[in-house]
Amino acid sequence: MDTIFALASGRVKAGVAVVRISGPRAFAASEVLAGDLPELRKAGLRTLRGADGAVIDEGLVLCFPSGGSFTGEPVVELHVHGSLAVVSALLSELAAHPGLRPADAGEFSRRALENDRLDLTQIEALGDLIEAETEAQRRQAMRVFSGELGRKVEAWRSDLIRAAALIEVTIDFADEEVPEDVSPEVLHLIAEVRDALVAELAGAASAERVREGFEVAIVGAPNVGKSTLLNALAGREAAITSEVAGTTRDVIEVRMDLDGIPVTLLDTAGLRESDNPVEVMGVTRARSRAESADLRVFLVDRPDEELRIPRRVGDIVLLGKADLKVISPGVQAVSGVTGHGLDMLVALIVDVLRARVAGAATINRQRHAVALERAVRALESARDRLEESSDVPEIVAGELRSAVSALEILIGRVGVEDYLGEIFSSFCIGK
Repeated sequence: MDTIFALASGRVKAGVAVVRISGPRAFAASEVLAGDLPELRKAGLRTLRGADGAVIDEGLVLCFPSGGSFTGEPVVELHVHGSLAVVSALLSELAAHPGLRPADAGEFSRRALENDRLDLTQIEALGDLIEAETEAQRRQAMRVFSGELGRKVEAWRSDLIRAAALIEVTIDFADEEVPEDVSPEVLHLIAEVRDALVAELAGAASAERVREGFEVAIVGAPNVGKSTLLNALAGREAAITSEVAGTTRDVIEVRMDLDGIPVTLLDTAGLRESDNPVEVMGVTRARSRAESADLRVFLVDRPDEELRIPRRVGDIVLLGKADLKVISPGVQAVSGVTGHGLDMLVALIVDVLRARVAGAATINRQRHAVALERAVRALESARDRLEESSDVPEIVAGELRSAVSALEILIGRVGVEDYLGEIFSSFCIGK
């Protein structure tokens, strides 16, 4: 296998830059640059020289043995000054060394997968961790990166392999008397795993929203204060505001971090009947985005106003333009002009979304959900076959193997080659 190298830190001026080398020639190439290498896993200060003997820089050299590094291969990290010139000179020297080449995007992570240092769900979580913008995203990525999902899958897989082994005993000894009926234990194992998978699937939507961000739509009639409220929450003029009703024609999006939760606020066109074809298009888009949003904030002109879109559990209804109204006791109101009620609104949004975050599963991708759904279908088919008749062990065993296969695809053991290119192409060089 080739020895690869890349800048593992950001490609900008910095106090320190980290160049990573991984593969069978990592130590030999580093000795050419640094001379004697420090002990494994102990950093040592070395002078790094080019092939002509000229000093490139002074930096720390850190060596990891095969099986004890991120990639599972011999790895050397060179911690040098973060000058663009220093990094460029160092990478040029490495490129000139026989058997070394620059790493492709995600190639270090791919080698970690191939060498069983990480499973596929951990690789995906590593990408999420790099992209995390909020505390909720960081926590979720770390849960999966730490191996939580992989451990669950291994436990489910172990139970199903046990169930399949029990069934296969009846096949192997079909012409002999099996000492006991294995059906009760097999049904118990199937039920336990199936229920666990269903529970995990129930929290998949929330987990995916944490990764991608929740959508919160501000909805209401024209000129009720939606755009002004969006600007106040965003802290900038994201939307055009005017006293003329119907100013907003398209959906305006602002991405925010609300107490660690990723949120995209949507300012939508005012909901009303209109003969203006452009406004009609805006209203249609507003209804569509409001229907698909995770949470809606309805602004109304009066407390008894009828909502133009059916309210869902968790939706928030507030009186808009509180600065222009006399607010009765007990009526929740907000004003983007004066800031009245903004803290209350943010708290309400955070309370609703935090409850959904708390119920989030460890699976957070459509690929994960598809694999678990396939496993659930196979287990339900095996259960039904076994309950109907004990004379079809081959079919039951086949369904159990299908469920195991779906779980193995989830963690990347089999059948994911086509998917790997897509995953690693999104990684930065050096990771």
